[in-house]
Amino acid sequence: MPGRHPAALTRRVLLFCAANLLVMGCALQSTAVWADDVPAPAGEPPASRYLTLSGAIDQQTLGWVREAGLSLQNQATRDRRPAFLVLEITPGNSQFHEVLGLADFLTSSALSQVRTIAWVPETVVGNNVIAALACKEIVMHPDAQLGDIGRGKPVEEHHQSFVRTMIAKRYNPKVNEALATAMMDPRAALIQLTTETPDGMKEKRLVTEADAARIRDGGAVISDSRTIKEPGQPGLFSGAQARNGDFLVMQTVENRHELSAAYRLPLESLREQPKPGRANRVSLIEVAGAIDPLLESFLERQIDRAVADGAEMIIFEITSPGGLLWQSRDLAYAIADLQDRKIRTVAYVPNHALSGAAIIALGCDEIYLTPNGTFGDAGPIEIREGQQFERASEKVLSLLREIMRELGQRKGRPPALLMAMADKDLQVYEVRNKKSGQVTFMSEEEIHQAGEDWEQGRLVPESAADLLLTVNGRRAHELQIAERPIEGTTDRERFETLKARLGIPENVEPTKIGRTWLDDTVFILNTNVVTGLLFFVGIICIYLELHFMSGILGIIAAVCFGLFFWSKFLGGTAGWLEVLLFLLGLGCLALEIFVMPGFGVFGVSGVLLLFVSLVMASQTFGNGILRINDPNNDLTNATWTMVTLSTSIVAVIAVATALSRFLPHIPLLNRMILTPPGMSSVQTPGEVQLRPDLAESSLLSVLVGQHGETMTVLRPAGKARVADRLLDVVSDGPFIPQGRQIEVVHINGNRIVVREA
Repeated sequence: MPGRHPAALTRRVLLFCAANLLVMGCALQSTAVWADDVPAPAGEPPASRYLTLSGAIDQQTLGWVREAGLSLQNQATRDRRPAFLVLEITPGNSQFHEVLGLADFLTSSALSQVRTIAWVPETVVGNNVIAALACKEIVMHPDAQLGDIGRGKPVEEHHQSFVRTMIAKRYNPKVNEALATAMMDPRAALIQLTTETPDGMKEKRLVTEADAARIRDGGAVISDSRTIKEPGQPGLFSGAQARNGDFLVMQTVENRHELSAAYRLPLESLREQPKPGRANRVSLIEVAGAIDPLLESFLERQIDRAVADGAEMIIFEITSPGGLLWQSRDLAYAIADLQDRKIRTVAYVPNHALSGAAIIALGCDEIYLTPNGTFGDAGPIEIREGQQFERASEKVLSLLREIMRELGQRKGRPPALLMAMADKDLQVYEVRNKKSGQVTFMSEEEIHQAGEDWEQGRLVPESAADLLLTVNGRRAHELQIAERPIEGTTDRERFETLKARLGIPENVEPTKIGRTWLDDTVFILNTNVVTGLLFFVGIICIYLELHFMSGILGIIAAVCFGLFFWSKFLGGTAGWLEVLLFLLGLGCLALEIFVMPGFGVFGVSGVLLLFVSLVMASQTFGNGILRINDPNNDLTNATWTMVTLSTSIVAVIAVATALSRFLPHIPLLNRMILTPPGMSSVQTPGEVQLRPDLAESSLLSVLVGQHGETMTVLRPAGKARVADRLLDVVSDGPFIPQGRQIEVVHINGNRIVVREA
């Protein structure tokens, strides 16, 4: 037994060393594995951050990226989760030493567990390209270009040496030294060779001219040779070109939504991360009630205020049953266009957003619902004879489908599902890409157009026949329409959860864009009562001004009608056409009264133009109805407008009649009636003071054919004395000077027409 101890001990030592070597090998391998090879806990999304490197890269940018990268590295190591750091590379004039520091960090072992992805949505040249080459993968927009690091000139040799050293680490398998050299030196050529191995395998390689010559001299079998870049041309490559050539890029996508789908990342993980020390400017706008022109105009003003305040994110809290089609469409497009201003838009639906409200939400970059929130049902309806609700015409439905398709494409949501919200006959299927495994949703027509790359799956139950697609928060997330639902027991708790999901710090409260005095004034002026009051005061002041000629009453009338059209302008129902029709109507009435007396063409045309302009300014016509309590909205609004206007006119007639009868006999008020010029010269001492009367038609009819004398110049209206009475008269043609003999031709109501005798 004692003699066997050394051999046994030796075997134990060897086994121990082998075990340790195995453990060390596994540990080394684990440090080299990429984040996507680490299994994620069930139901837990990968850890990810999205940073936009805007403009020039500097020390602040490096510190920002370092903080995010190290945080992801710790998460990946601690939780054994995949970790992604997505850097959006944008154009900028960066110093080489600044980019050098960033590239050195991105290629260091400090990010061994983090999968770094460079996202290039637009053309980037100069030193910023080096930051993209330092990432493990590059994703580009098909039309974007990347390269030309020296901006048309060769990069300094010692800078080229650093880039080649970085590329030699082979962090990105789609980039090699030859490609990097072509990007740095316009004089270099880039050739793609296809070589064959002895066992018949083919391999594509990017090489320089010198490398290609050495390979040929070495006796390699070259089946194809293609020049990618000629000498003298800048080394600038588009996403589509690189993808087709299988170099530089891992894949091409057109927006963040496709990027999130390609890497199976939650869309909310690709949100903008504010730079350290930068103020978080978040605005909150509430969208409540039926969507009509007044609400549209109000929301547009709120959006403009938020933009003017420098908001970087706008949250739209939507609770609405829907409304009018064109207003919903215009608001959705206005919100979608905020992306061009680098403003992130978020729709938050705590309860329901149906029909037009759903369309507005689809214009936002992200949509968050509560688990039981309701979303969809955007089918257009019309009212037929007998007050029957029916599906809108194919023309309206076709237009709405195109709107939904466009919004889906712009915001990266399955267009077929959005169109199914409006078209109950459209059936949508779950489909899977045979190559990438990506899952999305398409109609039969889209599947047919996509070719054989997509495999058709089961029918989406919500799009079954005769059903407008309507979903809750959980189902909307499953169908890739919205983000994961917001959980919580109270409204405040849910909103705090939303803030956390959006990356808003706890100490930052979104600025609520509420009503101002201007909005309150517009809403008050657009009520039927106030509108009727403006009509009444304006018309009665015009009537009195024709008798008193004071000027003040005319100004009051102008203010009343000015307020009316101003409120309708801001309320979204009036435009310059209505104002022009109103002014044209006033012009016709003025011609009838002062130039061409007699109730004729100009008088009737003026009244009609005034009436039409007021009705048109009070509402919009031809709106498609999506979902609203009164689907016959145009007729309802027109009826209310005509009732309001008719009531005001009746009130004006009643008041005018009372004034004509009683005003001349009321002490003090009768002094408002002005004495016409020259009256003092025609009165004799002891003669009873003559005064103008608001004459009554029944008393004036006996004056026809009688003669009198003009007390003022008739231009064509003025004063004349007939049968010892001072009256308001109108010439039937040319002006009549003061002191001329006249004859009463005819009387129409209170209108006395005379001519020179």
